[in-house]
Amino acid sequence: MFALLAGVWWLSSSHASPDNPGQLEQIAAERYGPETAERVRGWRALLEALASEDEQTQIARVNEFFNRQLQYQDDRITWGQEDFWATPLEALDKGAGDCEDFSIAKYVSLRKLGIPDERLRLFYVRARLGGPESNLSQAHMVLGYFTDPHEEPLILDNLVTRIERASRRDDLTPVFSFNSQGLWPDGHAQSAADPTARLSRWRRVLEQLDEYGLDLDPPIHSTPE
Repeated sequence: MFALLAGVWWLSSSHASPDNPGQLEQIAAERYGPETAERVRGWRALLEALASEDEQTQIARVNEFFNRQLQYQDDRITWGQEDFWATPLEALDKGAGDCEDFSIAKYVSLRKLGIPDERLRLFYVRARLGGPESNLSQAHMVLGYFTDPHEEPLILDNLVTRIERASRRDDLTPVFSFNSQGLWPDGHAQSAADPTARLSRWRRVLEQLDEYGLDLDPPIHSTPE
């Protein structure tokens, strides 16, 4: 079985041991069923295959994977509530999600590929609907990837599948950004708050990842030949 051969790659020592390297898939199977466990194995295989690739390849493939794997669906349909932020396992179980779920799944994936937190931020934005003269907009979330923390980010989006620099996305108006370390109002160079204190839905996601035993810091390794 693939899960029993791959080795420990993202499970923290408090939740897993070398004797049980497939625990995340087991969690998926127990909570959500075999189809979800199979999707988790596919996600895991993707990351292992990307572990030795350059970052441009990693962000392109991760962006493509989730844009194809998940169908956009409003939280009221998926979860029966107005606003729910899902972990990657929860999103893969449903096979659907909204903009927050796409962005969170990509963020977690790139962290597991070794991209440090200071070079990734989830951006809450207003997305313009229609052409340049339109006054219509909606709340939206995208993932920003920084080649350098002091430069403008590249934007990973589920609405526009091509990855572009933020300056080319004039349809997006930033409101604030955050990661697991800080929260930045638009235009602020310094973090203004603890994101887990201010964003209860983000805190729940991080707590759920910890419950799974999914540690964001140790990077995944390539599957041995």
